[in-house]
Amino acid sequence: MAFLAVLWGSSFLWIKIALNGGLAPLHITVIRCALGAAVLLALARSARQRLPRSRRTWGHLVVGAFFCNVLPFFLFSVGEQTVDSGVAGVLNATTPLWSMGIGLALGTERGRHPLRLVGLLLGFAGVLLVFAPWRESGLTSWGALLLLAAAVSYAVAFAYMARHLLGRRDGAPLALSAAQLIAATGLTTLALPAGPGPADATLGAVIAVIVLGIFGTGVTFHLNSRLIADEGPTAAATVGYLLPVVSVALGALVLDEQLSARVVTGMAVVLIGVGLTRTHQPGGPADGAAGSRRRLGSTTG
Repeated sequence: MAFLAVLWGSSFLWIKIALNGGLAPLHITVIRCALGAAVLLALARSARQRLPRSRRTWGHLVVGAFFCNVLPFFLFSVGEQTVDSGVAGVLNATTPLWSMGIGLALGTERGRHPLRLVGLLLGFAGVLLVFAPWRESGLTSWGALLLLAAAVSYAVAFAYMARHLLGRRDGAPLALSAAQLIAATGLTTLALPAGPGPADATLGAVIAVIVLGIFGTGVTFHLNSRLIADEGPTAAATVGYLLPVVSVALGALVLDEQLSARVVTGMAVVLIGVGLTRTHQPGGPADGAAGSRRRLGSTTG
């Protein structure tokens, strides 16, 4: 989980560098999906895993690709045009809160410990503090709202993937991950004619998007899929609360980004809220490896 947080948390830095170097959000999305797919295809081939053949599985993969890859990748790239990379990581940390909220709404979230509900409310209070809609100079902007929407999209994707993709008998984990990013590459490529034309990107932007595609997308997506299979969707979403530590640190060190005391306080409240949502009902079903293997089936080799 820590290794995943470092790779995933640094993604916000690479996106910002790519944007500053002249790449458009759609170009960043397409390139990172394509490079990520190439990495996972190579890993699947080395493990002698084949892509799924079932049309039904590919249908689920397209839906998973849209909510887990295409939509959040694009929203983060657009949002970071006006929002610092550190703040992007803070807003992404709300993913487990949305994940729990969706679970409660659908009736799939078990173990409703009172502290978990308190954590849910506290987490959203932290988001409100970060946005500060009562201030004219607050973060209530389209960019910040798009970043928040990306976090919601991740939460939807985690729940969908856990139910319809992971643990399937017609696909090994590496092959399924590769297939999903192939689907994401296809969806984003179809949108290229509606986007801007080729731009003169700097060498730094090219390097940033390559690192983003290989490590921040390919390797990260595979690790995240394994985490969902081993720990369940809510536990996997919890990795989001580690991301602000990485994104804020890198933003400050590399990009000299500044955060106000209000945003830092809001981030702390979000992290406390997320921590409380990890409280389990005594004697109740834990969101751990044994329980999720019973629900999803083991996908580890």
